Amino acid sequence: MSDALRELIEEARRVVVFTGAGISTESGIPDFRSPGGVWSRMKPIYFQEFVADEDKRREAWRRVFNGAAGWTGASPNAGHLAVAELVRQGKVTFVITQNVDNLHQDSGVPEGKVIELHGNATYARCLGCGTRYELEELRGPFIETEAPPTCKWCAGLIKTATVSFGQSMPAEPMERAEEATVNCDLFLVLGSSLVVSPANAFPVLAKQSGAGLVIVNREPTDLDEIADLVLHEEIGPLLSRIIKLS
Repeated sequence: MSDALRELIEEARRVVVFTGAGISTESGIPDFRSPGGVWSRMKPIYFQEFVADEDKRREAWRRVFNGAAGWTGASPNAGHLAVAELVRQGKVTFVITQNVDNLHQDSGVPEGKVIELHGNATYARCLGCGTRYELEELRGPFIETEAPPTCKWCAGLIKTATVSFGQSMPAEPMERAEEATVNCDLFLVLGSSLVVSPANAFPVLAKQSGAGLVIVNREPTDLDEIADLVLHEEIGPLLSRIIKLS
């Protein structure tokens, strides 16, 4: 089956890679929804709660700095490195990801080639003016006072640059992902259960636009029946067999 995937990649000219938690669990990052995942261990803080309640903001920032969610600090694995190599070769046009761990960028994929549907947990932004803040500059003051950080420019609330439950999906990444999807000739899903809307619409859109669809995931997905190839394998070992790193 890996030979079939190799052939599809070799024949394609514009591959879009779509990644979910399954690629990052191979780096030791826990997923969100499965038994034992992040949300089975701690209740998510909804966006509306974060905005309205200082205690919720304080708890959210405690989780950031005590590493409770475990989304940051890991290293890219063989799957990330293989995807980065395909980008370097010009085979992959964009990487659309549901992950917030920055591991695609850390593996060498240029920032402009990564489309983050759910944001990024490795830095923060002001909800008012959009100013970016690095977590390290916020860590010391918060640990000292436990006062949730506010923007030095507009006094707005600062939040990690992730899309929380109840928060609107950012329009620009969604538009970029749609454009990349309709223009690809192979859509390669790596490690997504494809149950989260609206992100799970992109493989369907790719198929409707004439692209081939490959799904690599440990467990079956609801979209397996429309895929051209389905592989229930570990991502890193599979891609390592078919993609030679330079």
